[in-house]
Amino acid sequence: MSEPELKQTIADLIERESLPDTYATTVEQTILPLVAHIEAVRDRADGPVLIGIHGAQGTGKSTLTLFLQTILSQHRGCPTASFSLDDLYLTRAERQELARTVHPLLVTRGVPGTHDVALGLQVIEHLKTAEADDQTSIPAFDKSIDDRVPAEHWPVFTGPAQVILLEGWCVGARAEPDAALDRPINALEADEDPSGEWRRYVNACLQEAYRPLFDRFDSLVMLKAPSMDSVLEWRTLQEHKLANRMKRAPETGSSERSAPPLRIMSDDEVHRFIMHYERVTRSCLAEMPDRADAVIEVAEDHSLGLPRFRSL
Repeated sequence: MSEPELKQTIADLIERESLPDTYATTVEQTILPLVAHIEAVRDRADGPVLIGIHGAQGTGKSTLTLFLQTILSQHRGCPTASFSLDDLYLTRAERQELARTVHPLLVTRGVPGTHDVALGLQVIEHLKTAEADDQTSIPAFDKSIDDRVPAEHWPVFTGPAQVILLEGWCVGARAEPDAALDRPINALEADEDPSGEWRRYVNACLQEAYRPLFDRFDSLVMLKAPSMDSVLEWRTLQEHKLANRMKRAPETGSSERSAPPLRIMSDDEVHRFIMHYERVTRSCLAEMPDRADAVIEVAEDHSLGLPRFRSL
């Protein structure tokens, strides 16, 4: 496609995602160089490549992934599939069993140990080896019901993918040394995991079960949040915005007989929720920038900086 067609695609995506017009500059300065990086990774590989996209909550990794997939597929002749680590969450029943047999905190989705890694590897392998007319079902998770979408309703990707994008908050994370787990880092760990059983289980999953997935990355991209405090602030603001939208819903014609309203978390509940992710997030913020193949700084206002690349 031509340059005007690319600009139109970008404009359409910006409008669809309700992004500010200034995001077009972000696409030009940050996303298009990342597209070129991914193309270079693909060109030097013998076959399809797997790209990991890491970013703490609120860093914009889903939006980034959408733009990358669309530009690569529609404007670079590079069939690209994408899915989130969130799509691989264990079912609610499976997490309830983990909570019963391992630790109660494992009922909450998110931390390593609450994903079906084998399913992710299966999907990736199928995307890489598919024939032209083969269809690959991509898992999906419905957070409104806290459970996996039935397989018959999963989205489908047709044919082989040259690029596979896997995004998620703990994508590419590494296990900590055992000694680092001895001391709780927040009230959740101190009050609800005083013996360290939960955090040691999560760490062991990173060390073992998640390695076959993360070790397959041909390139790792990191969206780097300014701090853990920013992550908490962003997630709290997100909850406030959701609450405001719900308050305005009756004024815009919302029906009382529609789907049950989402439950809004209080600020204290958001704080507790984020504490589940704090240890791994802090560890990634400290050590991942030195090994990621591309690092993009995310500012307090959510704007993306210029990518820094390691040499291929």
